[in-house]
Order: sequence, then C-alpha cells, then structure tokens
Amino acid sequence: MNPEPTLSVVVCAYTVDRWEDLSAAIASVRAQRRPVHELLLVVDHCPELAARARLRLPGVRVLGNRERRGLSGARNTGVAAARGELVAFLDDDAAAEPDWSGRLLDGYRDPAVLGVGGLVLPRWESGRPGWFPAEFDWVVGCCYRGMPEQRSPVRNFIGANMSFRRAELLAAGGFRTDLGRVGSRPLGCEETELCLRIAARRPDGVLLYEPAAVVRHHVPPARTRWAYFRSRCYAEGLSKAAVARHAGSGPALASERGYLRSTLPRALLRGLRPGSGTAAGTVPALVTGAGTTLVGYAAGRLRGAAGGGP
Repeated sequence: MNPEPTLSVVVCAYTVDRWEDLSAAIASVRAQRRPVHELLLVVDHCPELAARARLRLPGVRVLGNRERRGLSGARNTGVAAARGELVAFLDDDAAAEPDWSGRLLDGYRDPAVLGVGGLVLPRWESGRPGWFPAEFDWVVGCCYRGMPEQRSPVRNFIGANMSFRRAELLAAGGFRTDLGRVGSRPLGCEETELCLRIAARRPDGVLLYEPAAVVRHHVPPARTRWAYFRSRCYAEGLSKAAVARHAGSGPALASERGYLRSTLPRALLRGLRPGSGTAAGTVPALVTGAGTTLVGYAAGRLRGAAGGGP
C-alpha cells in the first residue's frame, strides 16, 4: 500500500484588520484529526502582520509574498516554499472542519485526481439577509445552490477551499498574477483560469469536488449590503471576461452557461410561485445580480478589445 501523500496548507493574508479571523483559520488547521505536514502563512506585503504572526503564531512558517502584490503572487510563494506533495489553500477568514484535511487526502487515492476542492459554507456575522439568494453565495466566496451535492468532477474550485498536487501546480506555471484579488479589490477568477490550464495540460486528469471537506467562510456585515452585492457581481463579470481572453470563451464560460440556462431560471420560477415562501427582494436580487454580472462581462470584453486590463 502506497504511503499517504504529505499535505502542506497555505493561508494567505494581507492585513492585521482580520487578525481574529486569521487566528481562527490557523487554529482550525492545527485541530485537524489528520494532522497536516506543515502550515504556511504567506503575508502579502504587510510587515506589521508578518511581525505579529512570527511572534504570536509559533510553529507556523511565516513568509513574505515574493511575487507581485496580490493573492495570486502570495499563493505562488506558498507553492514554491511548500514541502508537501499536496498543497491546500485556506482563506484567512475561513475555518476548516476537523475532518477537512482527511477528506481532501482521501480524494487523492485515485492517481487520476489532480486536485480536490471542498464545500465552502457562509458564516454570516449579522445573519443572512432575507433577500440574498442562495444561488449568489459565490458573491461572498462560498458554494452556491446549483453546484453538485455529491462528490463530482468539476471545472474549477472555490478559492477558499481547494488543493492540488504540487507537481501539477508547478508544471502549469502557478496562478496568473495579472488576475485576481489585490487587497480588498473584489476581482477574482484566478482559480478558474488555473484549473482550466491544469485540465488542458492533463485532459486525462480529474479535478474532484468533495462536499464532505467543509470550511466555513466568515461574511462580515459589509458584504451583506446591496452596494457590495452589485459591485461584486460587476467585478465577477470583469474577471470572467479576463479569463475568457486567456482560455477562450468556450471553456471559460461552460459552467456559467449552465448556470444561466438552468440554475437561475429555476430560482426565478421558485421565487415567482405563489406561496413559495420566497423572501421579498429575492427575485429583484436574482435579476440584478445576473444583469450586473453580464454588464461587467461586456465591459471587460470591451476593455480587452481596447487593450486594457480587467
């Protein structure tokens, strides 16, 4: 029987303002029933946070982002420094359930599996807004209604809870540093683009979604407001346009087409059905979210055609 592969966990952080969340994320990794090989914290150009972490988080390898500022560069720094055969990424404002590492590791028993991602559940600090549709939980970095409910191959993972074989990450060239989040700027999709690249390079491989590998993602009150909802939807459209420029609109938008053709129509029908119990404001949120994302995508395509960035 082959020995179990070693798992490095990378947490990336950029501000001292989320210290309590970061401490909870680190504690959740330390509390895993199947201990991880190592825990790395990559600090994205914030000396104050790096100094505090080195002082108050013993046993954690604290590194500075050695690449371009942003989440992608920080993740690449973690991958380069990791010693494990597998690398898992956990957001600095997410906490893993105690069997998270074991569930991820179990997915790699199949040598065809190149990466394993898990379920991201929202932890609403001020309660879920009644109008906020579950189909749009991706707005707050979580899994959403319409995703598979059983272990399944998928196109890409949610960034707060994903892992890969380190060799595949390195062979694919890592995360693009011209995509994704920098500080609090709500752009993203660097995970999608990387997963597409890995899949294109290894068409025989599998990216496996394992909903039993659970993390809970903190959602502060600021992310429950209409203004954030709209801005995040617009930014998602911009990001999808950037991914489409790199990967082509066919693979880059395959999941989104299914979402628009199936998931959203079902949600709208449910919301409009008399006696469905759907909260007031949910249907307008569905329409606004879809429309704003499409507008962002169109704007991103125009910027790309003009030679601009995302």
